[in-house]
Amino acid sequence: MNRPKLSKPPTDRLLSGISVLMAVVEGGSFIRAAEALGITQPAVSRSIARLESRVGVRLLDRTTRSLTLTAEGRRLYEETSPLLTGIADAVTFASGSSATVRGRLRVNMDPLFSSLLLAPHLGGFLDRYPEVSLELLTRPELGDLISEGFDLAVRFGEPPSSSLVARKLLKTHIVTVAAPSYLARHGRPEKLTDLAKHHCLQFRDPRTNQPYEWEFHRGRRIVPIKTSGRLMLSDPYTFLAACVAGAGIAQVLALSVQTELDRGDLIDIFPNWPDERFPLFALYPSRHLPPAKLRAFLDFVLELANPPSRPQK
Repeated sequence: MNRPKLSKPPTDRLLSGISVLMAVVEGGSFIRAAEALGITQPAVSRSIARLESRVGVRLLDRTTRSLTLTAEGRRLYEETSPLLTGIADAVTFASGSSATVRGRLRVNMDPLFSSLLLAPHLGGFLDRYPEVSLELLTRPELGDLISEGFDLAVRFGEPPSSSLVARKLLKTHIVTVAAPSYLARHGRPEKLTDLAKHHCLQFRDPRTNQPYEWEFHRGRRIVPIKTSGRLMLSDPYTFLAACVAGAGIAQVLALSVQTELDRGDLIDIFPNWPDERFPLFALYPSRHLPPAKLRAFLDFVLELANPPSRPQK
């Protein structure tokens, strides 16, 4: 008895199309996806068209200037990405190449951390990993890592609730400082409540567009203080420069003003309230086995954020 032959579903073509979709989403464009996959841009376009035809819905909204996932496309990406990534991770691990640090790494970086701690050491990272190409973009807001094609973000502040992996790198002190010239003109506040009579520089929180609230921490005690000032800024460098120039009192990250404190250009007004901290996080898409290039950069940033303590003489 001859049994009818069952045709196999073209799973290889389906998996290939989903892999191309992943590359488009993570690269942020057809061009970057083509570069990452080693194929032409028209081949990427044809693969996406075949995938959309197969699943019966549009997956990407495309214009001349933007590329975004539709609701159906995002659901397909979020549900299949971990599966394909797991397969790729298993193959990579089995082949022994998981330790090879190579490829293009695109990082969304906090401007303050990038300038103060990262910039002087970037040459050392590239020397250590000659097969890595690094693209750093500094910006005040996190944005959407996946749709914008970022591998990693390094940001100050508590991370938003999302599917991203969040790894804490450090916690820096918050200090309340003023320039000697300001204190000579207006006097030094002796109590926290004295701040109500002073010019307090306000820094805009990019997530809320409102100024950060002032708090003072000592042990478990937390004291919120209402402050006011006629100058509000959103650029950290202008904010610090205005404070050093004597425009007012400011609450700042200790690591951003340590040089000015050591030189006496700024004075810590309330050193007996030393326990408020502000965290720095690394954020990246959830993956069971992150690429070697991402792990290498994470280790590098951790070295900068947590330098070994000098031995006491």
